[in-house]
Amino acid sequence: MSYELIATLMFSSMMLMLLTGQRVFGAIGFVAVVASLLLWGDRGGFDLGFAAAMKLMKWYPLLTLPMFIFMGYVLSESKIADDLYKMFHVWMGGLRGGLAIGTIGLMVLISAMNGLSVAGMAIGSTIALPELLKRGYDKRMVTGVIQAGSSLGILVPPSVVLVLYAMIARQPVSQLWLAGIIPGLMMAGLFIGYIAIRCRMNPDLGPVLPAEDRDIPRAEKMRLLSAGLLPLGIFFVMMFPFVKGYTSLVESSAIGAIAAFVAAVLKGRMTREVFENSVRNTLGITCMFMWIILAALAFGAVFDGLGAVKAIESLFTETLNLSPWTILILMQLSFIVMGTFLDDTAMLVIVAPLYVPLVGELGFDLIWYGILYTITTQIAYMTPPFGYNLFLMRAMAPPEVTLRDIYASITPFVMIMVGALTLVMVFPGLATWLPDYVYNTTP
Repeated sequence: MSYELIATLMFSSMMLMLLTGQRVFGAIGFVAVVASLLLWGDRGGFDLGFAAAMKLMKWYPLLTLPMFIFMGYVLSESKIADDLYKMFHVWMGGLRGGLAIGTIGLMVLISAMNGLSVAGMAIGSTIALPELLKRGYDKRMVTGVIQAGSSLGILVPPSVVLVLYAMIARQPVSQLWLAGIIPGLMMAGLFIGYIAIRCRMNPDLGPVLPAEDRDIPRAEKMRLLSAGLLPLGIFFVMMFPFVKGYTSLVESSAIGAIAAFVAAVLKGRMTREVFENSVRNTLGITCMFMWIILAALAFGAVFDGLGAVKAIESLFTETLNLSPWTILILMQLSFIVMGTFLDDTAMLVIVAPLYVPLVGELGFDLIWYGILYTITTQIAYMTPPFGYNLFLMRAMAPPEVTLRDIYASITPFVMIMVGALTLVMVFPGLATWLPDYVYNTTP
C-alpha cells in the first residue's frame, strides 16, 4: 500500500469516527495510534504516543492556557463583566444604535479577558440581548451583533485558539497574539461602522435611549465608568510588561489571573461559589484542550513519517498545476465547509497536520496564515445551515427570536468578515507589522 493511500485512509477513518459522534480527541488519537502500530509495530506505536505526551508536557507556554481561562471565568462569575455593560449602557445610550455599538465594545473587552468565543456569546446573550430587545432594538440586528462580536474572542489576544495553533504550527504564541490585534480591532471597527450607518439610515433599528434613563448624576456616571474600565485595566496590567519585555508570556498570564482574583476580592464578589465555579470550568476546558493537542501531535507525527505533505504538495502544484494562492483559497473554503458542523479546535486539529506544513512549503508566512485561519473560522461559525454560533444563539435567545431571525441576522456581518479576510490576504502587513515591530524580526 502506498503512503498516499495510507494517509487518505487515515483521514477518511478519522472523519468517519467523528460522524459517529465520538469525541474529537478520541477519534484523532485512536486513528493515530492504530496507524502507527500497524506501520511500525509495538515499539513504534507506543513510542509515538509517549513522545507526543512528553512534548506536550514540556511545552512551557501551555501554562498560559489555564491562567487566561481562569482570569476570564473569575471576571465573568464575579459579575465584573456586568459592570462593563452598565457603563456602555449609560455612556452610549444617547447615540442611535449606541447600545449595539457598546455591545461590540463589550465583546472586544470580553475577548481580551477570556479568549473564547463561547464566553462572549454567553455574556452577550444573557446581559446585552435582553436589554437591547427591551429598549426596542431590531431583533435581527442585535442577534447578529452579538454573534459577530463574540467571534472576536478567537482573534483578539489572549486567544486560546491561537495558543492551540501555535503548538501545532510550532510558532511563537506572543507573535500570533500581536498579529491578531490589528485585524481584530479592524473587524470590530467595521462592525461599529456598519451599525452606525444602518441606524442613521433607519433610526427604528437602534433607537436612542430615553432621556430619563440617561439622566443620572455625573458622579454615578463616573463611578460606572471606573467600574466598567476595570477589566481593561486588568488587561493593561497584564500585557504592558509583556510587550515591554519585562515579563515572559507565562508570567504575564499569571499576573492577569492574580489581578482578576484580587479585583473580585476587593469588590467583595469572590465568594466560595464563584471560586469553585471558576476553578471547575478552568480545569474542564484546560484538560479538553490538552487532550486535543495531544491527539493532534500524535496524528501529525504519523503524517510526517509518511511524507504525506510532500505528496499532496506534488499533487496540487505538479499534477494539477495549481498556483500557491489558488491552493490557499481552496484551503480557506474547506474551513468554511467544515465549520458548518465542527468547532474551531476540531477543524484545526483535523487539518493542521496537512495544511500547516503545506502552507510553509508553499512559501507563506505561518504567523500570517494563523490569522487567516482564525478569521475564516469566525466566518464558518456564522455560516448556515449548521454554524456553531447560530445554534449557540438559538439556545440562549428568548422565544421571540426565531431560527429564521438568527439566520437572517448574520448576512451583513459575514460579508464584513469576508471583506476583512480579503484585506488581510491582500495586505499581509495588517497581521505581520506589529509582531515584526515589537520583535524586530524584519531585516
